[in-house]
Amino acid sequence: MLYLNVLLAFMIIISFLGAIALHEFGHAMIALLLGDRTPQADGRQTLSLRTHIDPVGLLMCILLAFQPLAQMGFGWGNPVKTDPWKMRGGENVGLLLVAIGGILFSLLIGLLTALVLHFVYPFMSQNIVTIHISQFLLVFATVNISVAFFNLLPLYPLDGYQIVYALLPSKQAVGFARSVTYGPFIILFLFFFLPFLARLANMGNFPLFQLANYILLGAHSLIALIVSPGDFVQGYNIVALLYSLP
Repeated sequence: MLYLNVLLAFMIIISFLGAIALHEFGHAMIALLLGDRTPQADGRQTLSLRTHIDPVGLLMCILLAFQPLAQMGFGWGNPVKTDPWKMRGGENVGLLLVAIGGILFSLLIGLLTALVLHFVYPFMSQNIVTIHISQFLLVFATVNISVAFFNLLPLYPLDGYQIVYALLPSKQAVGFARSVTYGPFIILFLFFFLPFLARLANMGNFPLFQLANYILLGAHSLIALIVSPGDFVQGYNIVALLYSLP
């Protein structure tokens, strides 16, 4: 019988909303530091959800949060538009730094949240209220790190697409840009339809069909190293316990 943790699902969605606002804000700040005020003029230099949420990216997070097999949360936001010609370092360097900056910002937020969990967990594991606060800290750290890892994929509208585009020679970059239209559909196919078809065919363990689980495993492994620096197994056990709380 499959079990769905509704409280965990809502924690994941709330964490995702915060993580995406921070992620896109990070892009806007990097662009500003490089001299481009386009995101500021577009109202993207803010933590307001209204400007950062992409409906399809949010839908992906909701579907992942409410799947009973392994609940997790990542998706994408409304991409921050920049003017590469206004950024110091040149067109490609600016695009590259803005894309990498968003990934690193999400990763940093996740790691700092895990560090907070490291210090507070021993004092907050005594009753049902405080233990769920620890659980939310874990979920918020997990979602931010998952967003960072997920954005490494070279598919539009993820940051990995911008990184590959900035690194390709001009002719190849133009050809690569043609994949923009299909990016969201490829993502949904890889993370929903393909795994679903694989389970029907009893091929769910094939690595390509486990991308979402690998992202979750990577996030939890990083957090475990911070929660218990001297004992990874103990740290991972704490992470697994908190993540599975009803």
